[in-house]
Amino acid sequence: MESNTVFLEPIAILGGVALIWYVIIKYITDYLLKKKMIEKGYVTDEEQALFKKQSQQVNSYSSLKWGLIILFGGLALVAVEFIPYAENSPLPFGVFAIAIAVGFLIYYSIVKKETKQ
Repeated sequence: MESNTVFLEPIAILGGVALIWYVIIKYITDYLLKKKMIEKGYVTDEEQALFKKQSQQVNSYSSLKWGLIILFGGLALVAVEFIPYAENSPLPFGVFAIAIAVGFLIYYSIVKKETKQ
């Protein structure tokens, strides 16, 4: 069991750092793009209101998404503790990936249902 944690620690650290860089770069590039569009006159006041509405709508479902992902990821980790598997088996990774996918699918179905209303 200990060999899995030695393997997963660098992946988790690199993944976390990559995620942070992605979020930072995304926010900076979105801001610069919107600023240039406004300065050049491509965006009217009505379109600026759409930018604000879109960012508020995305943020309203963000907590739901991450809550579901963390919930199902945690459930997968708990389930892996009770499933017998060989030391170098890919089973824990598969269970974890499937649980995360189920969380995303539930999130997608909830958001799709809410946006239709």
